[in-house]
Amino acid sequence: MQEAIILVGGKGTRLRPLTNHTPKPLLNVAGSSFIRHQIAKLMDAGVGHVVFATSYLATLFEDEFRDFSQDLDISYAVEDVPLGTGGAIRNAGRLLRGGPDDPVLILNGDILSGVDLRDLLAGHRERDAEVTLHLTRVADPRAFGLVPTDDHGRVLSFLEKPKTAEECVTDQINAGCYVFRRSVLDAIPGDREVSVEQETFPRLVARGGRVYGHTTADYWRDLGTPLAFVHGSADLITGLARSPLVGPPAEALIHPTAQVDPTARILGGSAIGAHAVVGPDVVVDRAIVGAHVTIGAGARIEESVVDHDSTIGARSVLREAVVGCHAEVGADNELPAQLRLACGIRIPAQGVRVSGTAVACPTVH
Repeated sequence: MQEAIILVGGKGTRLRPLTNHTPKPLLNVAGSSFIRHQIAKLMDAGVGHVVFATSYLATLFEDEFRDFSQDLDISYAVEDVPLGTGGAIRNAGRLLRGGPDDPVLILNGDILSGVDLRDLLAGHRERDAEVTLHLTRVADPRAFGLVPTDDHGRVLSFLEKPKTAEECVTDQINAGCYVFRRSVLDAIPGDREVSVEQETFPRLVARGGRVYGHTTADYWRDLGTPLAFVHGSADLITGLARSPLVGPPAEALIHPTAQVDPTARILGGSAIGAHAVVGPDVVVDRAIVGAHVTIGAGARIEESVVDHDSTIGARSVLREAVVGCHAEVGADNELPAQLRLACGIRIPAQGVRVSGTAVACPTVH
């Protein structure tokens, strides 16, 4: 039976306030929690047992899959203290059922990828690898650690983020998906924080271990920031990225219980959640609107996330904004790009504007 580990223990601080009450992998992406998209992909690859490596708000993962009825066994490995990527893998490995030579798929819980997992596993077996890493190519590798390989795909080294153009010896980076031989996984220290990129993988390469890269040009996106999170959801809906849980490519994904005025325009792969109400002349473009959200007439929501049970007033404009749950943005606001509104906040009408207004000052001078 093919087994897998999904690393879902992070706090998702770059996505706050969305992650103040929900772990990042449980946030809705294209109509489903992101973790369910990953589970569907693993099941398509023949995985029969998954271990979640959890820490932050760990019980919510069990709640999410309490009634999961598909043909898949799920186990939960909780970290009491942070163990790093390697330590989390080792901790989760205690719950695996396979033998020492069996391959184990490992996914980061915040990476949306189009890599074919069956091909990845096949390449791992053909090369008799100890570890196989999915590598992707990026246009500007300076923001990433680099992973050069030889002509046969064997990993040569793991390099820190380059500071100069001369240090960019490759455009290949770690894409956050691996196959481990079970015995290699079991050898990772399980009682302290361990980084696979800075410790486990370099040590394997230094001793001549069989560490290979599986380099593809498939779709790849780290969903760790609000804008990347929104774009990933939109890409799934429009078909640029694929998931077994998403239907044919479309301009929008609107929950059947949502009420959308006929004059509203939902564009760019936007998602509208359950029981949301979208008023007349609203434009929602490449955005995520959560459940029970109300959007007033003439509002414009672009590349933004509005979390559940929030209200956006008439004619308000949001661009690259994040609105926490149970928030209220009054009418005629214009939020600056990259603004994040805390859960439960109240902004009065015309309380925040990038451009000025001609409304008279209410104060007596």
